[in-house]
Amino acid sequence: MDQKVDAASLVRELGIAARAAARDLARASTETKNQALAAMAAEIRRGAQAILAANAGDVAQAKADSCDAAFIDRLTLTPKLIEQMALGVEQVAALADPVGAITDKRTQPSGIEVARMRVPLGVVGIIYESRPNVTADAAALCVKAGNACILRGGSEALESNRAIAACVRAGLKSARLPQAAVQLVGIADRAAVGALIKLREFGDIIVPRGCKELIERLSRESQIPMIKHLDGICHVYIDDEADAEMAIKIADNAKTQRYGTCNTMETLLVAEGIAPTVLPRIASIYQGKGVEIRADADSRKYIPAAKPAHESDYYTEWLAPIVSIRVVKGLDEAMDHIAKYGSQHTDAIVTGNRQRAERFLREVDSASVMWNASTRFADGYEYGLGAEIGISTDKLHARGPVGLEGLTTQKFVVLGHGEVRN
Repeated sequence: MDQKVDAASLVRELGIAARAAARDLARASTETKNQALAAMAAEIRRGAQAILAANAGDVAQAKADSCDAAFIDRLTLTPKLIEQMALGVEQVAALADPVGAITDKRTQPSGIEVARMRVPLGVVGIIYESRPNVTADAAALCVKAGNACILRGGSEALESNRAIAACVRAGLKSARLPQAAVQLVGIADRAAVGALIKLREFGDIIVPRGCKELIERLSRESQIPMIKHLDGICHVYIDDEADAEMAIKIADNAKTQRYGTCNTMETLLVAEGIAPTVLPRIASIYQGKGVEIRADADSRKYIPAAKPAHESDYYTEWLAPIVSIRVVKGLDEAMDHIAKYGSQHTDAIVTGNRQRAERFLREVDSASVMWNASTRFADGYEYGLGAEIGISTDKLHARGPVGLEGLTTQKFVVLGHGEVRN
C-alpha cells in the first residue's frame, strides 16, 4: 500500500466498510462463522511459506534498525509458531458461541417476560506491537463474537501482518462473509493510530496490546471506550499460616516461570512470623536462577545478599529477573501495601486460614485475586475462556482476561403477549 496515503482518510474508509460488515457478521450463524475460521486456519497453513518470507523481511529490517534481542524474539515467526497460530484459530472455532444467548429470563407481574441477550459489540479496533500472531488471534476472536475489527499492528511487523491478514480474508471469502469484517491498517504512518482512536462514528471499542507508553498515550487521546491495563504489578502474600512448601513453590513459579508477562509476580510480601522459615529458601531459589533481589531491611535479615529496596521498586513492573520483597506484620499490612503499590491486575495469598483468605479475596481490589495459586494462572486459556483478546483492569464492561464473552455486550429483550402498561 502507498505509504503516502492520507492516514485519516484511509482509516475512515476502513471504518465505513467495517460498520457495514459488522451488520452482516452480527447475523451470521455459528456454523458460518466456524466455517470461516476453519478456512482461515487452512489458509494460514497453506500460506506458511509466504508468511515466513514476509516475516524474514521484517526481522531483517528490525536487526538493521538495531532492535534488541527480546524485540526480535517477539517479532520472529517459525513454522512451529505458524502451526500454533492455525491451531489457535481452530480452538476459537471450537468454543461456544456467546452471540444470541438468552439469560436471566423472568416473568413480571404485568405478564411480560424480560430477559437479556448477548450481542456483538460492533466494530473493534485493536492496536498492537511486534507480535504478528496477534493478527490471527484477534481476527478469530472478533469473528466468532460477531464483531468486525480494524487491526493496526506495529510498523515493524507490517509485511508479516499483511501476509497473515490475506489468509484471514481468504477464509472469510470462502465462507461468504464480508472480507471487510477483518481489515488491516496497511500503512506504517503513526498518524493512523491517532485517526483510529478518534473514529467515534464507526468504532465501538479499542483494545490496545503493547507497552505501557502506548497504552498511556491511547488512554489520554482515545475518544472511543477502551479495554486495557497499564501495569501488571502483581503480588504474592505469604501468610504466617501458610504451608511453607506450598508457599515456596508458588513464590518460585509466580516469579520465574516466565519473566516478561503481565501476570508475573513482581513483589513478594511475607508475614514476619513465617519469614525466617521461607525467605532463606526462596532467596536461594531466586539466586540460583539469576534473579536480582531488592528487599527491605527486615527481609535482608534473612537475605544478606539482597540489594536494599527503594520505595520506587515497589511501584515497578520489572518484566525481568528482578523481584521486590518486603516483610509485613500480617494480612492487613499486606493488603494496605497492595492497595498503595499495586496495579489492580492479579494478587495472591498463600494461607491455610480460610477466614483470612476470604478477606483477601473480598477486599483486594484487583481483576484477579487468588488463594493458594500462582499469579501466572491469570490468563484466558487457564481460566477456560479458550483464548483472550487481552486483560482488563478496568471495572466497566470487562475485567480480567477478556475472551469471547468480553467481546459481546447484553441488551434487554422483552417477550409480550399483548400486554399494555396501565
